[in-house]
Amino acid sequence: MDFIFMLTRDDRTVTDCLDVLDTVRDLGIGHLGFKDVGVDAATLDRLHTQIKGMGATSYLEVVSTTRDEALTSVRHAIDLGVDRLMGGTWIDETLALLAGTGIEYLPFAGEPVGHPTRLAGGPGRVAEDCRRAEAAGCAGVDLLAYRATDADPLDLVRAARAATAGRLVVAGSIATRARIQDLASAGADAFTIGSAAFDGSLRPAAGTLAAQLREALEAAGSAPVPSQWQRGPGQSPAPHTLVP
Repeated sequence: MDFIFMLTRDDRTVTDCLDVLDTVRDLGIGHLGFKDVGVDAATLDRLHTQIKGMGATSYLEVVSTTRDEALTSVRHAIDLGVDRLMGGTWIDETLALLAGTGIEYLPFAGEPVGHPTRLAGGPGRVAEDCRRAEAAGCAGVDLLAYRATDADPLDLVRAARAATAGRLVVAGSIATRARIQDLASAGADAFTIGSAAFDGSLRPAAGTLAAQLREALEAAGSAPVPSQWQRGPGQSPAPHTLVP
């Protein structure tokens, strides 16, 4: 299962993101992302350039709460040239803007609410959104399972997995090794961590960011592999197959 380190705290890119990136360069993190809010456009451009210089897959997650702001973020993602765009709910408009760019899109499944973002909607709504995203041509979905307001997180993950062969990324409030392994067992292909690493939640007795990130990497590496859906940007998805 892939670990995506988000250079974010409380759903905003951290203001010292460039310094943070320098401190984690040697950890071998292959997936790095940021939000569309928190720092200015010039800083995001420098950040993305450095991420790609490390050979990592880059992610921008849209958390803007209005259509116009979200689509402005999509245009910014195109200007940056990120590998994968996550979040947002305006699927048709976003895909139209992304056409021909090679950027993979993973919209939110369920109903995102507010900022920091919570998730409304039960398993039925999540499954419906997954099917709609796949039919529209999205690469997968972005699921805020552990920020659900009225459903069990793992029920949402299992519903999403059953409804799509696309890439299933679970984002938000993943702060323990047990949650990481539960996500893998439920069928997630990847998970994101931002605030929990900066807060020290993953390895409370340790004092460095590097120790927190190593915990996430180790947990991802030891988690049961739920599917054959491991690929890089631009590759065609393989059918989802559970591994016994």
